[in-house]
Amino acid sequence: MHWTRIALAVLASGIVSSLTDWLFMGDWLYKRYDRHPEIWRFVGGQGETKAIVWASLFPFLTCSVFVLVCVRLHLFLPIATLKLALAIWLIGPLPLLVVNSFFMKVTPAITASYALGWLVKFMVAGLAAALFLG
Repeated sequence: MHWTRIALAVLASGIVSSLTDWLFMGDWLYKRYDRHPEIWRFVGGQGETKAIVWASLFPFLTCSVFVLVCVRLHLFLPIATLKLALAIWLIGPLPLLVVNSFFMKVTPAITASYALGWLVKFMVAGLAAALFLG
């Protein structure tokens, strides 16, 4: 497997999934974020630039590991990579987010948005793996 193709899959999926994070976790739910302001580290968004930069890098880690798992498992067809994406989502982020919402002051809309954002992130990584590696 050419490292160039792997790098392109990671780069493409990392960029697209970073943009989808803004969609699923961004401004359109902003009013719901302020319902319980005491749960947020940065009051009024002051001083969160460093956190945003770090949070923007993590989709690249997620996509890198996903693409490398696809390479290791020889999953190059879209149906196979998308099944893997769904399985990982059902194993990790979905239960974690739902259970956390039972104990934290997070609205159901925000929980659903985060969960869908993770599903889309994995699906984007799966499609990029199939597109660039297949």
